[in-house]
Amino acid sequence: MINHISVIAFDADDTLWVNEPYFQETEARFCSLLEDYLPHHTVSQELFKTEMANLPLYGYGIKAFMLCMIETVLRVTENTARPEILHKVIEYGQEMLNKPIELLDGIEGVLQALSGKYRLVVATKGDLLDQERKLKKSGLEHYFHHIEIMSDKKEADYTKLLKHLDCRPDEFLMIGNSLKSDVMPVLAIGGHAVHIPFHTTWAHEHVDATIEDPRFYQFTTVTELLPQLIA
Repeated sequence: MINHISVIAFDADDTLWVNEPYFQETEARFCSLLEDYLPHHTVSQELFKTEMANLPLYGYGIKAFMLCMIETVLRVTENTARPEILHKVIEYGQEMLNKPIELLDGIEGVLQALSGKYRLVVATKGDLLDQERKLKKSGLEHYFHHIEIMSDKKEADYTKLLKHLDCRPDEFLMIGNSLKSDVMPVLAIGGHAVHIPFHTTWAHEHVDATIEDPRFYQFTTVTELLPQLIA
């Protein structure tokens, strides 16, 4: 059993619902769009370079991704891209924003089982409007005591969240698919963290680390976690 927990926070993208596969699908279409200029893998590298350079300015999310695709088009084509290429990029982004929400297997049952026994929280990063839209469309909003859409997920961000929730770190459990964002900073401030890997992860979230901490747990699916939280 994971004991003495009062607040359980869930990451949203690729923890509550599918997200990263949509980015990868769009990136593949984007690379095809520019195949007359550069090979696919090179376009992909250029796009990632743009994303990393703009992360401090734009943060995370689909709209930031759209802006990075547009900038990459202009750089790769040396400002000679036909207007229809830029129009296509905007269209790709709008399609992503209008995607239906696909809940991960078992997640609603887990929320039902935990509801009323713990304070449940969403702690996710990304674009405010887009994350609010996804949460509303998901039908899961009513399970959560608090929604926190964060500009980033570092130690200071979690410390601020816990202060707002009036929760001690040792009473806090974070559940997510990213070691970098959902696990390591939470452990660093004295909280508990559960890693549930998703089958695909954005390159920026990859870390090569072996975590040995009594407050760290790893499961294959979210449903495997339930026996550890409900006696």
